[in-house]
Amino acid sequence: MLTGLSIRDVVLIERLDLAFRSGLCVLTGETGAGKSILLDALGLALGGRSEAALIRNGAAQAVVTATFEPPKDHPVYQLLADQGLDAGEGSEPLLVRRIVNRDGRSRAFINDQPSSVSLLRQAGDLMVEVHGQHDQRGLLDPATHRGLLDAFAGLGAEVAATRAAWDAWKAAEAERDTAA
Repeated sequence: MLTGLSIRDVVLIERLDLAFRSGLCVLTGETGAGKSILLDALGLALGGRSEAALIRNGAAQAVVTATFEPPKDHPVYQLLADQGLDAGEGSEPLLVRRIVNRDGRSRAFINDQPSSVSLLRQAGDLMVEVHGQHDQRGLLDPATHRGLLDAFAGLGAEVAATRAAWDAWKAAEAERDTAA
């Protein structure tokens, strides 16, 4: 899903463009190799906390762009549509960008459309889960289990039909209670 990461003027990185292939992608390396800087940059692009200290010395701003190619039925498209943003609905890559200025202020963009950092974070939570050593929080959170299993099984239509049936049942129940 994450296909590219472009980093400009973040900490020690002046310019870096990474391309990821499908399948398992793992960042490994010795202590001090820069893995944390890459993860901090990705976190910044996904709505993480911004600090002027992330800007490389001598630069006016830091810019991080992450490119995603989620499946056409991915929930991120519904989230963006609900917020009035055009996400291309799977026909083009989804770009998220964050710009941090020296004064600490930042701007967020989704497909080059201005966005709130909060929306960027919500979209990021739907698309990326980062795991480090001894970090299993997302997989152990029961609130995520049903959605993961339904997505893996490709049950989007069935989930929507079940939700519609539940809503209809609750509406009928409420109507019955008011009629009595």
